[in-house]
Amino acid sequence: MANHAAEAIATATDVPEVKARKPSFLGTVRKYWIFYLMMLPALVILFFNNYLPMFGILIAFKKVNYQIGIWDSPWVGFKNFEYLFLTKDAWIITRNTLAYNALFIVLNLVFPLAFAILLNELRSKFMAKLHQSIMFLPYILSYVVISYLVYGFISPEHGYLNKTLFPLLGIEEINWYFEQKVWPWILPIINTWKNMGYYAVIYLAAIVGLDDELYEAATIDGANKWQQMTRITVPLLTPIITIMTLLQIGRIFNADFGLFYLVTRDSGVLFPVTNVIDTYVYRTFLTVGDVGMSSAAGLLQSVVGFVLVYFSNWVVRRINSENALF
Repeated sequence: MANHAAEAIATATDVPEVKARKPSFLGTVRKYWIFYLMMLPALVILFFNNYLPMFGILIAFKKVNYQIGIWDSPWVGFKNFEYLFLTKDAWIITRNTLAYNALFIVLNLVFPLAFAILLNELRSKFMAKLHQSIMFLPYILSYVVISYLVYGFISPEHGYLNKTLFPLLGIEEINWYFEQKVWPWILPIINTWKNMGYYAVIYLAAIVGLDDELYEAATIDGANKWQQMTRITVPLLTPIITIMTLLQIGRIFNADFGLFYLVTRDSGVLFPVTNVIDTYVYRTFLTVGDVGMSSAAGLLQSVVGFVLVYFSNWVVRRINSENALF
């Protein structure tokens, strides 16, 4: 009897597993057609707004002549890309763009995360909302407004620093728009001040969603606030931190035009420390008027951003697949 049972078990285990058939795409559409119908308007808008204009990439490889049209304009290959790499300013604009954006990524992680944790500790809902509103206000201001606010502080003729604060402290006046050494400090401060509220709200929303029982258990075990932050809050926020960092890495080759052009008031003396790819392309387009060169710069920035996001996401996936963006 035992032998027959053993043979039956062995026979049953030898039967190959039947894998579930993956439903076909048409079968999925027939099953969930109502959801695809709801998604159709958004797909149409996405196609016409985001994908159809991608045929304009051809402009980056042509010398556009409006008299004969874009399609009949002569093909120049990668010649439009040369001015970004072969000019005397190529190293300066590439260095400034990458260095500033790398610094911005770090600052937009550290300070908003710290303020989000501090705001979460406020027990008064009124004070918490008040601080959030005050911090978020600069984010909705345009750089046109911010450039005038900055000018009001550092204007050589009527600025608050030169005419009010510095005389009280016995400090000599500074002609800010002619001093290169101060702008690598001013620009990160302005960028952090403007964007901190936006990132802080995102991190605060993630913190609010964390389980309170974890903090209660940590308090019972004798953990102080610093230990709770480093052992619970930050580790649990790793996925959202990774996503926000990857999104910023995708734009590391793009500079905020308003920050580097308007806030600096396009001062030629500051070009060695404020000239970036976007401002350089803008000035080149104004001087030469070649739309092919501008399109080449935009295409290069997009391709580099895509490669960096894909590579960074691959690295994150190798370390911890749960934190990967895709």
